[in-house]
Amino acid sequence: MSQFSTNSGRVSSIVPARNEEAVIAACAESLAAQKEIEEVLVVNDQSSDCTAEIVRTLSIKYPSVRLIEATELPPGWLGKNNAVWVGAREARGEWLLFTDADAVHAPDSAAKALAIATENGAALVSFSPEQVMETWYEKAVIPYVYTRLSRRFRFADVNDPKNGAAAANGQFILIRRDAYDAIGGHASIAADVLEDVALAKRVKTTGYPIWFGSGKGIVRVRMYRSFSAMWEGWKKNLYLLIGGKPTAVWAELARALLPIVLVLAVTLSVFVITQSGWIAFISFAVGLLAILIAYDAELESSGFSPRQLAYAIQGRILFSAVLWASYRSYNSGRLEWKGRAYPAGTPRASKG
Repeated sequence: MSQFSTNSGRVSSIVPARNEEAVIAACAESLAAQKEIEEVLVVNDQSSDCTAEIVRTLSIKYPSVRLIEATELPPGWLGKNNAVWVGAREARGEWLLFTDADAVHAPDSAAKALAIATENGAALVSFSPEQVMETWYEKAVIPYVYTRLSRRFRFADVNDPKNGAAAANGQFILIRRDAYDAIGGHASIAADVLEDVALAKRVKTTGYPIWFGSGKGIVRVRMYRSFSAMWEGWKKNLYLLIGGKPTAVWAELARALLPIVLVLAVTLSVFVITQSGWIAFISFAVGLLAILIAYDAELESSGFSPRQLAYAIQGRILFSAVLWASYRSYNSGRLEWKGRAYPAGTPRASKG
């Protein structure tokens, strides 16, 4: 495969947006301010809010910002995949930067990605964004999910050309245009729910090098702004992310809940045997401390603050609940996301 020897080349940023009035301005402005990005194509995916109006206003201030209207959703396509495909066909850049509307980019995010592409000869560069979390349920679920995903999608494995592992995060994917066209673009993964992972797999199996790493200090995202949105989002993705198999579900549920059950069982047993509430409390505290120590190491390796330890137990319980809901959703053959319903039950996916 041919590879660029420099990081020169125009970048077209493509932002799918469906009812994103709360976040689209910050995203578009953070992209338009970067000299490496020649155009910011916001694809309005049939929004019912003020998304389109906000983008039109931004385009007056930032000539590089352009609003594109997505087509009616074709049969067999998921919403986000169709929107970014529409944007990609309009893009003029030698590099395509796919990013979500809730992502806010550092002033040099594109420059850093291009430099990494040059250094590693990569046709695709993706960052796992820094997570912004404000509510207790975000702080409980998101770090726990990401500690599990960091084990499943190890950066070193993904970045090793000899390793078959492939992954990317759809909140930031920079891909060379010729590689994107060679794999058939998003048309080749039209019905994939995990469109980012599917795209990375196609790029890597075609023979193009990919690079995946931490986006801390480069791009940040607040994924969900309500409990219902968080529940719906992870319900759509989590079953596939942990492997898309019932055995994987049971393994993750056991890993999340069994330590809690064991601590409670031991505490109760100690109380029954000793009839001492104080001794039982000490047993409970020791068991809880063991869970926290193990989780602290996982948080550190995944780049999260130890402050998230306060939500360790809630995270395990909520993770288990939404994983079970995700499994049941796929088992029933129906997915819902942003007001649309999709057939489920096969290892296919997208972010909406």
